[in-house]
Amino acid sequence: MSSEHDGSGGAGASERDGDGGAGASEHDGERDGGLGRRRRWVAAVAVAAVLLAAAGVGASMVIKSPAQAAAEAAAPERDVLTAAVEHRVLVSSVITRGQVRAGQTVNVSPQLSGGDESATGAVITKLAVRAQDVLRSGRLLMEVSGRPVFVLRGKLPVYRDLRPGSTGDDVGQLQKALRDLGHPTAPDASGTFGAGTRTALGSFYASIGYDPLPAQDDDGEGLRSAAAAVRSAERALEDARDAEGAADSGSAAKSGDAPVDPHRAVERAAQDLDDARAAYAGVRAKSGPMLPAGEAVFLESFPARVNAVQGSVGDKVSGTAMTLSSGRLVVQAYVPEYQKGLLRAGQHVEIYSEVSGVSAGAEVSRVADTQTVPAQDTTGGSGQEGGSGGGAPGSGPTGYLVQITPDKALDDRLGGQDVRLTIEAASTGGKALVVPVTAITAGADGRTVVTVVAGQGRQQRVEVRPGTSGDGYVAVVPVAKGALAAGDRVVTGVRK
Repeated sequence: MSSEHDGSGGAGASERDGDGGAGASEHDGERDGGLGRRRRWVAAVAVAAVLLAAAGVGASMVIKSPAQAAAEAAAPERDVLTAAVEHRVLVSSVITRGQVRAGQTVNVSPQLSGGDESATGAVITKLAVRAQDVLRSGRLLMEVSGRPVFVLRGKLPVYRDLRPGSTGDDVGQLQKALRDLGHPTAPDASGTFGAGTRTALGSFYASIGYDPLPAQDDDGEGLRSAAAAVRSAERALEDARDAEGAADSGSAAKSGDAPVDPHRAVERAAQDLDDARAAYAGVRAKSGPMLPAGEAVFLESFPARVNAVQGSVGDKVSGTAMTLSSGRLVVQAYVPEYQKGLLRAGQHVEIYSEVSGVSAGAEVSRVADTQTVPAQDTTGGSGQEGGSGGGAPGSGPTGYLVQITPDKALDDRLGGQDVRLTIEAASTGGKALVVPVTAITAGADGRTVVTVVAGQGRQQRVEVRPGTSGDGYVAVVPVAKGALAAGDRVVTGVRK
């Protein structure tokens, strides 16, 4: 019974053990299955991520931005800089500044007739013109201490008072100016200030509203005395002739004095009358209207212009009161020595005013051989001064004077302006092959070459003869005909 019990117990234990082992195995299997599923899920996610990354990389290989596509399509960067050979006209220019001036410029420095004492109190009492006014011969300019200052046609400057009896080229100039204004000077000979010129001068002064100054500053006393002497001599001659007649008739009165020959008395009276008349003619020839040096300004041609008016009514006259100019407008420039060698007469010039926008063609008419030094101030003199005006000692333009003559009359608005000048110093004359200056190289053998870039970046040196240069280019002629043509690319530098 024990054995059975033990056997049974053993069997039961075994069954329990077996049941217990079976339950444990099932529980462990369930845990292992969950972990496997989680591992498989993580693995799947990892694989998907890898696949998505691969897809992104693939998409990036296929899809490109426009900038990226353009960059990838562009040619690879070169290590040299090139420029195209051109076929065009090449001009080398000198650009400078110039001053528009008239052919003649006169500084008006009026002085009263009568010397320094009169000039000390000279005051401007009237201004008849303004700056930029156009002048004609005979025009009143101003009034100084009540006396007129006017302009006439002539080349000679005034250097003395012109009085009746004066002779010379300046008198002839005055006579012509008066005749041109409609005041005839006949019967005076040219260059002689006679009765005709006196009448003409008086007529001109009346036309501008003034009385001329008398040549003799004695209120006419000298002429009146001479005329009285003539009248006395005429009466004495009449008396002598009456006495001569009485003597011839025998009715002459007897006197204790020595008898006087009546015929001789007539001769003496006649001689006295001739002398009186000659004296009167001399005095009269020197009397009448005169032209004071301080009242006239002569200009070579008309119309003329008023460049500037320095004085005002009420000012004392001191130096230049007004600046006038006449003749065709020209341009003057002063260039340094390094530019002077590039210029010569006949070169084309373009004139341009930045102030008014006016442009005009011109040409170089003269290039000075010597350098101009600063001018000294020479303002002053009797009535006028030629030139462009004075300044402080040592002031004024320096350099080589270049005279520019316009192709046609310049616009009057340019008078006195500072303008830009573009002077055509050299030109190819027609179209030529040109390359940038930086494309030219000179070897130790003295040859001048350009480097042409051919297909596949191949470089070839071409020998050339350089010519006119300007604006950064130089005209070239290939030594070997056809070795260089427009459109070829030449090396101008190396990219850093």
